[in-house]
Amino acid sequence: MTHAHLLIQIGYVLSGLIAAAILFLGARFWLAPATASAGFGIVDSPALSMGFTAWLSVKGTRDIAACLFVILLIANGSPRLLGEFMLIASLIAFGDMVSALRSGGSRALAFGMHGLTGLVIVATGACLIIGAR
Repeated sequence: MTHAHLLIQIGYVLSGLIAAAILFLGARFWLAPATASAGFGIVDSPALSMGFTAWLSVKGTRDIAACLFVILLIANGSPRLLGEFMLIASLIAFGDMVSALRSGGSRALAFGMHGLTGLVIVATGACLIIGAR
């Protein structure tokens, strides 16, 4: 197995794991919005109401769609395109980190969950792009 092939395989495995995690998180915003909201890291989130629950389901829908994009690109078999998508998608995790920090949320949660997730997504994209060369 060549170095490039190994990087691509690592990238595909990580992409699949990331897709599964995003699917879980998106479904949680639909099925357990209070738990999902509390775990996100934004301070002083409002109490659940019909309107707030609807906004949380919007986030859940977007997470599920992002998961499906990753699955589509894995199935497409183009590691470079998947890698480029992952690099762009990392902005979601970094944006979540900034949102949590701007709300006065836990720095450990913001950096440890959202920031680390963003870095893993960047590393995944890099593996795929470098392996595809």
